[in-house]
Amino acid sequence: MTQPQQPVAYGCYRHPDRATYIRCQRCGRPICGDCMISAAVGFQCPECVATFAKQTRQHEGPFGGTRSTNPRLTTIVLIGINVAVWALILIGGDAIANLLALQPGGFCLSATDPTQWFPGATTATRCAIVGGAWQAGVASGAWWQVITSAFTHVQVWHIGMNMLSLWFLGPPMETALGRTRFLAAYLLSALAGSAAVMWFAEPTTQTLGASGAVFGLIGALIVVGLKIKADLRVAFTWLAINLVFTFVNAGISWQGHIGGLLGGMAATAIIVYAPRENRSRVQWLGLAGLAVATIAAIVVRAAQLA
Repeated sequence: MTQPQQPVAYGCYRHPDRATYIRCQRCGRPICGDCMISAAVGFQCPECVATFAKQTRQHEGPFGGTRSTNPRLTTIVLIGINVAVWALILIGGDAIANLLALQPGGFCLSATDPTQWFPGATTATRCAIVGGAWQAGVASGAWWQVITSAFTHVQVWHIGMNMLSLWFLGPPMETALGRTRFLAAYLLSALAGSAAVMWFAEPTTQTLGASGAVFGLIGALIVVGLKIKADLRVAFTWLAINLVFTFVNAGISWQGHIGGLLGGMAATAIIVYAPRENRSRVQWLGLAGLAVATIAAIVVRAAQLA
């Protein structure tokens, strides 16, 4: 029986007497702890970092825009908003959650028992006939839910897992993309997740959570990694684990996750593959076009459900 091949340690290219298993993500040279520099994906050697810095203008990010002086700031603000909404739901109860969560077509709650609902009453008129309380969805006027749902959580474990993932993924992506482009990719991921729920989930389904946007950041990580030719085995493994978890649990919205993943990949591809000439204009026109197309898909589906 063939024994598994053991990893081989090499001497650092700058300190040959120091054995290391880490290689620069750009040039592949072995680098020790003193030489490795954290990048958006993996680690790079000092020479590659210096060469890349010469290719970009001072204070300009690798894909345009201004470098973030504090790449954790946007992530901290996003986590703060999610926690604030979660606390509001703890105080206000299900009424707040139902107002903010994504419901493609709306549903009819029992007027006397908010834990019960009437699945056959699919319109406000039918809900009134059975004596229920109509909870509006996107198709019945609650358009804000396509965004607010991405900041809405009820269970502690749900917000805990999503915010932990956001904390690890957000700062590296803001470092790579810049603050405004990172935020655009995040929100477009959330919007794309909502669009997928509108089209592929049951109209009475209620979807909430930042998972779609987080999946979008995983997609962004992969696209940036492909652009800089990084080793993406860890990223693809993480994605595979999350996809398996998504599809083996019936209560998880695979529509929101897949939609967010594709939205994040599309938005990031527009950013990182834009030509250097007129790069900012191409990026923002491309992102605006993606936003318009996503909103149009939501509007068309809402019109069908209405």
